[in-house]
Amino acid sequence: MHNGKILVMDDHKDIRYIFTIMLNRIHYEVEVAEDGNEAIEYFRDAIEANKPFDAAILDLGVPSGMGGAEATKRLIEIDPEVKVIWCSGKISDQILKGYWKYGVAALIQKPFNNDDIREALRKALSG
Repeated sequence: MHNGKILVMDDHKDIRYIFTIMLNRIHYEVEVAEDGNEAIEYFRDAIEANKPFDAAILDLGVPSGMGGAEATKRLIEIDPEVKVIWCSGKISDQILKGYWKYGVAALIQKPFNNDDIREALRKALSG
């Protein structure tokens, strides 16, 4: 039994693995992407298969590809109701004070723990 389906985008393999383990433990199905382009492809494929994601957790900083901010814009174009959670080790005060202005439902600061993930999902999926 699954609570839902989550898309995780992070350029670090270890972080994708940690998210997968933590989300699986709380009964979420997980699909991972290395960058925004791959995340958008998976997001579109899931919608076309009529198995959309319940939320997307996107890393803000992806030096080698599209990061979370640009990917968020593209996902919102595809589905204005998408529940996006930004994840980063460096979240500026400006973003902290107004992340919802970007269509983002919650933030996760790295390093994170199980409670951080649960709280971000609760916030994103309840609103």
